[in-house]
Amino acid sequence: MKRFTALFTALMLLFTAAAALADTKITVSGTGEIPVSADNAIISLGVNIRESDVLTAQQEANRITAAIREALTALGIPQDCLNTDLLNVYVIYDYQGGDEKVSGYNASSTLAVKVTDMDKVGPVIDAAFAAGANTLNGITYSATDTEEAKAEALKKAVADAKAKADVLAEASGLKITGIEAVTEGGTYSYENSVGNFRTLGKEEAADTGTVVQAARLIVSANVTATFTAE
Repeated sequence: MKRFTALFTALMLLFTAAAALADTKITVSGTGEIPVSADNAIISLGVNIRESDVLTAQQEANRITAAIREALTALGIPQDCLNTDLLNVYVIYDYQGGDEKVSGYNASSTLAVKVTDMDKVGPVIDAAFAAGANTLNGITYSATDTEEAKAEALKKAVADAKAKADVLAEASGLKITGIEAVTEGGTYSYENSVGNFRTLGKEEAADTGTVVQAARLIVSANVTATFTAE
């Protein structure tokens, strides 16, 4: 009886150890990135005017904004790609001598200009400033279709997770036997500053026009995967 009990206990220990080994899981995260070219740019620019009279400041800002719109339309930018981004009028105070006095007014108008021809980004900026613009708030790039890039990024993210799991399993004396679950962490895109700049040639350097290199975007995907190992 004692011999049977000892044998049964040993078998149970072996079974438990085998089950524990079979239930070994390795959970890792993976990231995949795919570069894409931007085919849309939103340029934020406009005019900022300071005058002693509020009406004069606002009228001058309106006049220059209309001139900017006309110049960009002549350049081939459709009216529906010229949107008012911000209108602002505020008082300028003078605090000299300890007293608060109104010294003037500031009127500003900002346009969001959508450009789908990346070669026109620089000329748009030049045309706007030639028409009276005096503020440039920045350029935001995007890509119209990133679905294929997202799918490729997800594939790379899963492959990255598998590679990490293989390394961890090997370091632990195990071998990956399968995959139990994969959870998508999301996909997103961001501007990649690497490769967005270039050296101007002699002819370009002699030209005073604004040169803007079309941005490269990175579509990134993240996953969390659980692998089985033994």
